[in-house]
Amino acid sequence: MIYKKFEWRIVLRVLLLFILLSAAAYLLVNKWYIYLVFIIPLIIYQVIEFINFQRKAQKELSQFVEAVHYRDFSRYFEVKHAPSELQTLHQGFNEINTTFKIISKEKEMQYQYLQKILELVETGILSYDLETGEIGWMNESLKKMLQLPYLKTFHSLARRDHDLYTDIKNLQPGESKIAKAHLEKETFKILLSATAFQTDNKKYKLIAFQNVNEALDETESKAWQKLLSVMTHEIMNSVAPISSLAETLKKRLHLSTSQISANDGSLEDLEIGIDTIKRRSEGLFKFAETYRNLNKITTLNLQKVYIRDLFANIHKLMEPTFEQKNIELEIILKNPDLALEADPNLLEQVLINLVVNAIEAVKEKPNPEIILTASQSLNRKITIKVVDNGSGIHEELLDKIFIPFFSTKKNGSGIGLSLCKQIVMLHRGTLQVQSVRGKGSAFSMQFG
Repeated sequence: MIYKKFEWRIVLRVLLLFILLSAAAYLLVNKWYIYLVFIIPLIIYQVIEFINFQRKAQKELSQFVEAVHYRDFSRYFEVKHAPSELQTLHQGFNEINTTFKIISKEKEMQYQYLQKILELVETGILSYDLETGEIGWMNESLKKMLQLPYLKTFHSLARRDHDLYTDIKNLQPGESKIAKAHLEKETFKILLSATAFQTDNKKYKLIAFQNVNEALDETESKAWQKLLSVMTHEIMNSVAPISSLAETLKKRLHLSTSQISANDGSLEDLEIGIDTIKRRSEGLFKFAETYRNLNKITTLNLQKVYIRDLFANIHKLMEPTFEQKNIELEIILKNPDLALEADPNLLEQVLINLVVNAIEAVKEKPNPEIILTASQSLNRKITIKVVDNGSGIHEELLDKIFIPFFSTKKNGSGIGLSLCKQIVMLHRGTLQVQSVRGKGSAFSMQFG
């Protein structure tokens, strides 16, 4: 409506000027020059007014365009005190500014809303320019996950974690991959998902990071528990009747000794064979019973446990062994009131297993040393570590040592670390290992 009024004003001015010029032409044709004295000043006045009107309109339009360019939608164009010919134009500019202001506010609200959502989710999000590598977005979850407070370009990640950088770079849009993130004190698995988008003629790659370490550990643990349950059930069901049958046969053999000649040695051979069957059956039965322990721990007797008490019990229990093997035990606990909700017996069993493994690892070192430490991070998580200066573990074995039945020892059962990990996971914690061949190992339990 405003623009219609503005257009009509221009049409009226043009029409009036056309009428005056037509009248002047008519007077010139009829040689009525005396009347031109009145017409020509009006024509000149109308031309000057039209030019001034256009200049004012052009100036106002330039100011409006400049305000739009710099997104200064707070500017107000005076209507009441403006020249009458510009009032409708100012009113139109104000309405356009108001509309832009509403749109800008809605976009800002949507941006803030989306930003808050991205900050609240636990999934890490990273977007970067495919051509320059410049970071477009990096949420707080990713900063905490990778312990990166700032990242200017994607290529800067190569200096921090080259393997992760390579995995992300090679990940194609629409693909997902499980990779490893390497921090200073820990390594964990993350699920990478990639997508791509284009804006302002620039191509961006967006990566989602999800920490799946705990989920994978839990899934793997449940899978092993199911496997062990099936194995022990089948083994024990098969072995029990064999053992019972061997015992029955042995009794019947003794009852019928009068009918069998002992001179040819057949009786002795039968007894040896039956004894062998029985002994091996009992061995298999004990084997299955031992591994069934992995499935027995399902509930916890939770109570407040002070870390100092745990360490004191371990020191008292293992002190004779340390003295006998000349091993130095160092306990580092800066906060003696550090405590957590746990099952004291099970947690103590985990520490005993880890310390026994550490004793085995340092047995060939000239100055064997084992360190027990406990600390609490800013996010309230408690970390307990068992560190040794022993022979270390080969890198290719680090992912296998928590697998049931796997052992690096000749006479190892492969149940100790598996049981430790299951107990820690029942406490909603994680058990990880870091090791350098020839320098030692560090087993870390994190709770909370």
